[in-house]
Amino acid sequence: MNTNKLALLCLLAGFSVVGCNSKVSEKEKEEAQQQGPDSVATQTDKLTLPAPFVTESVENRPEEAGWPEGKMPTAPAGFTVTKFADKLDSPRWTYIAPNGDIFVAESATKKSADRITLLRDVNKDGKPEMREIFMEKLNKPLGMLVLNNFFYVANTDGLYRYPYKPGETKITSKGEKIVELPAGGYNNHWTRNLLANADGSKIYISVGSASNVADHGMDEEKRRANILEVNPDGSGERVYASGLRNPVGMDWAPGTKTLWTAVNERDKLGDELVPDYITSVKEGGFYGWPYAYFGQNEDPRRKGENPALVAKTIVPDVPVGSHTASLGLAFYDKTKFPAKYQNGAFVGQHGSWNRSALSGYKVMFVPFKNGKPAGKPEDFLTGFVESEKKVYGRPVGVTIMDDGSMLVNDDTGGTIWRVAAQ
Repeated sequence: MNTNKLALLCLLAGFSVVGCNSKVSEKEKEEAQQQGPDSVATQTDKLTLPAPFVTESVENRPEEAGWPEGKMPTAPAGFTVTKFADKLDSPRWTYIAPNGDIFVAESATKKSADRITLLRDVNKDGKPEMREIFMEKLNKPLGMLVLNNFFYVANTDGLYRYPYKPGETKITSKGEKIVELPAGGYNNHWTRNLLANADGSKIYISVGSASNVADHGMDEEKRRANILEVNPDGSGERVYASGLRNPVGMDWAPGTKTLWTAVNERDKLGDELVPDYITSVKEGGFYGWPYAYFGQNEDPRRKGENPALVAKTIVPDVPVGSHTASLGLAFYDKTKFPAKYQNGAFVGQHGSWNRSALSGYKVMFVPFKNGKPAGKPEDFLTGFVESEKKVYGRPVGVTIMDDGSMLVNDDTGGTIWRVAAQ
């Protein structure tokens, strides 16, 4: 690659040329290209990965235009799509409380609403009659959880909990910060998600990396690129799994005790590297970042630095496309959708910026049987892209409602879409 062009791309992406490129010389890039494609066996298919740097790293950010009147996403035949709530400020994530209340985290990379909005569908007609600001003046909130008479919020800088009574429409107390977390991160890696286990004895916190591929050294990555496990009071922290560049969505596979996560993989190796994925999470498992990807495929930018961890790298279960920004994850544990969708996984793909042709910008479905993947990923909710230069919105969180419908958070579109079986 032309050095001047690479320098320009680094600067456009917000990195210094040294931080972006110093780890890989032109000679090393040539050597990486000569490696040829590599084949990796996954749970759903055999994946052929190209060599690094076969294509240039491209910055391709479409205009986020919003939805014209009457336009909406498209679901397969047999489903209806409706607008559940709109005029929200970056509604990135949704959480359904045990009593059915719907909480929406409105937060963004830059100027953020930094609040949680409560929606309540009182008459169960698929549209909320109540809309209240539940909490505000937060710090980039994402994950939410109701547990043991507390309302938990994962801000970018820590896990907070607040005394809570079901049905409350507002929390104004200061609350308690029970876990300090490293704030911010590369691109959108500021998000921190939450999930409890079945008996409520443990809470899992997803924390993305501070950089693309440890560009500023591993000291900057302490407690990052991990799923952490803590007790409900914040004590007993340990790393449950590591080497996960940006794990966001988390859920339990129905009928199992197996944790799954959606992972947003690394950039700047070319159009088809590295595929994002969803994977079962093995306790104590290492998934490669930053030294390797999709098994023992060593990242040339970290060549020779940690061969022991490269050798330990676990191959993820299901690849879902390169640079798709796969963030949302929810298993369909209801019975309203047709049988093929039951117990399967829905994946919210926020969409690419580092690929010459747009990828993602949709919700995908992965069929499961007996708690394991049982087929290739397929498109489910589409229609977010107008052209290579313009998108209407960007799906993120996916949440299964108690009535069997599904909510899809479209943060740049300011909308939550409801998908229901006819």
